[in-house]
Amino acid sequence: MSCERPDAAPLFATARDIGIGGMFIESAEQPPFGTAVVVVGRLPGASHDLRLPGVVRWSKSNGFGVQFGLLGAQETHAILTVLK
Repeated sequence: MSCERPDAAPLFATARDIGIGGMFIESAEQPPFGTAVVVVGRLPGASHDLRLPGVVRWSKSNGFGVQFGLLGAQETHAILTVLK
């Protein structure tokens, strides 16, 4: 998956934990708190890449947490399918 951010190259990282409100992204680089991001990737069962808008809310040495912004019906359904 990738994590797009304004005025910087995308981060290529791994999603490790996902919920309806956000996700943990494992990455060697951590964007600053408050950075707007768009997480781009294909969740299991999805037919195409999803674009999940969010904001960096915390970080630690191996990654960072993203709180999702407004999600559409397809994105919400894909996340709920993963959580089942």
